[in-house]
Amino acid sequence: MNDVAIVGIGMHAFGRHEGVSGLEQGAAAARQACADAGVSWADVPFAVGGSRDGGYPDRLVSLLGLTGLPFLNVINGCATGGAALITAVNTIRAGAHDLGIAIGFDKHARGAFVPSSTVAGARDWYGGSGLSLTTQFFAMKINRYMEQHGISQRALARVAAKAFRNGARNPMAWRRREMTEDQILESPMLSYPLTQYMFCSPGEGAVALVLCRADHAHRYTRTPVFLRAAVVRSRRFGSFEVLAPSLALEEGSGPTTEAAGAAFEQAGIGPRDVDLAQLQDTESGAEIIHMAENSFCEDGEQEAMLERGETEVGGRFPVNTDGGCLANGEPIGASGLRQVYENVLQLRGQAGARQVPGDPKVAYSHVYGSPGISGVTILSR
Repeated sequence: MNDVAIVGIGMHAFGRHEGVSGLEQGAAAARQACADAGVSWADVPFAVGGSRDGGYPDRLVSLLGLTGLPFLNVINGCATGGAALITAVNTIRAGAHDLGIAIGFDKHARGAFVPSSTVAGARDWYGGSGLSLTTQFFAMKINRYMEQHGISQRALARVAAKAFRNGARNPMAWRRREMTEDQILESPMLSYPLTQYMFCSPGEGAVALVLCRADHAHRYTRTPVFLRAAVVRSRRFGSFEVLAPSLALEEGSGPTTEAAGAAFEQAGIGPRDVDLAQLQDTESGAEIIHMAENSFCEDGEQEAMLERGETEVGGRFPVNTDGGCLANGEPIGASGLRQVYENVLQLRGQAGARQVPGDPKVAYSHVYGSPGISGVTILSR
């Protein structure tokens, strides 16, 4: 099995871009990634792309060049970008190609996601009565977790305030204005205990990554970043997921726990070996829950960690250094690749004002998508 390296990265800024299509944003990111790797589109032998609302990714060939390459489209909810990356990684690992590109982009309408419950197999009454609104699900999930593990609403505000501080240092982020914890707590209540600025927003943006066999990496860059693990797992019975109309009597772990365990095993390291992490933060509570589900702390320890500033850029264990989904918004096709893009910058030492100190060597990313898909990657220099 071939090891894989990331040798080129490109990104179109997240946010709202009137008059620029999702496909055009994807093409811009792809061109940047190819330039970063020192290759042309014609040199790329295969591509994998993901998008929900921005258009069919394979249509990018009309903008980038009709070279006849195989181009696969993927969709896995909010984990779409991570699934595109893992598909590209496995293609190279299998020896089918030595070089390829993963592209994710999207262009969503304003307002919260309202997924169709019938598409995921739920009954018509569930979505039709408004119970499939994502803000309601995430509020119920974190409310339950807070009661079980002693997490305060102030902790939710701390997560969001950190996100906006980091986003203010990130020129590619959508929300670049810092907010205090009190401002976040006092913003309109959407779904208790989550206020307006504790939620991310659907948006626009694109990311592309050029990958190659690890033993070929120095043909393309002096600063390769190596993929030590790339894993996707789906839900088991008993997990509490976004489109579940009820809770099972037998409570089970979510797909993130299994994806994290498999990734650490694949990489041959443990949570203490990770220098920084990008974790799915659809809303503030998600980051808190995912800190534990990815084995970076025990349930309930997050309150003290946040109070001590351990997850800040300069803290013991930086989390969501680019502002995460809260500051960047969530264009579904690009979100998981944004996390990896940020980790590559951090490991290259090119993250500017948000650069993690201490010469980080191992970076972790985690993405979670409806109706219960988690993807994890582990990168190292």
